[in-house]
Amino acid sequence: MSLAIFDLDETLIDGNSPSLWTEHLGRLGWLDPESFVSRERELARLYNARQASLEDYLAHTLQPLVGRTPEEVAYVAEPFVEEVIEPLILSDAMRCVAAHRAAGDRILIISATPTFLVEAIAGRLGIEDVLGTDLALAHGHYSGAIEGIPSAREGKLHKLEAWLAGQPQDMAQVHFYSDSINDLPLLAAVGRPHAVNPDPLLRTHAETEGWDILDWR
Repeated sequence: MSLAIFDLDETLIDGNSPSLWTEHLGRLGWLDPESFVSRERELARLYNARQASLEDYLAHTLQPLVGRTPEEVAYVAEPFVEEVIEPLILSDAMRCVAAHRAAGDRILIISATPTFLVEAIAGRLGIEDVLGTDLALAHGHYSGAIEGIPSAREGKLHKLEAWLAGQPQDMAQVHFYSDSINDLPLLAAVGRPHAVNPDPLLRTHAETEGWDILDWR
């Protein structure tokens, strides 16, 4: 049995779930749909260009959750996944997941997206194992801070190593599918990297390294 790891946004789904979630919260009246969403888009652009950290992005986008319970947020996350995310699930991605599952491989989603959202989407995909960015609670309510290290860039590799602790796993047999140059640390650490719908920087790197390049859109 091998391990098949998938990034979430722009890899398994044709879109960026945190941005879509922010727009959804605007429609619900949890935030200003113009100024807040505009700032989210700018921070997302800067993060993808490696000009801002995930912490910078989350400091803004987690504000609407402050003071709300996980149950309250989950109540609106479930219909969001059904109505917004499910139509964006990429068919080729699901065929790839199914092929790994048929081969007996363990499936893991690892994403910089907050864990509650990754779990909600993974549930729709029939995937149990997830690693995301964990959110801190204060007296049972979201505080607007994160807990532990963010699941981004080098953090993805560190979180995977912690998750695998005590589980024998030959990294040469591990697959990782991702679209983003931000995932280069983990892509370089596995034996079977796959650039999926790659951004320009990742495509160039993948071509130079002779990595598998896939178009699932």
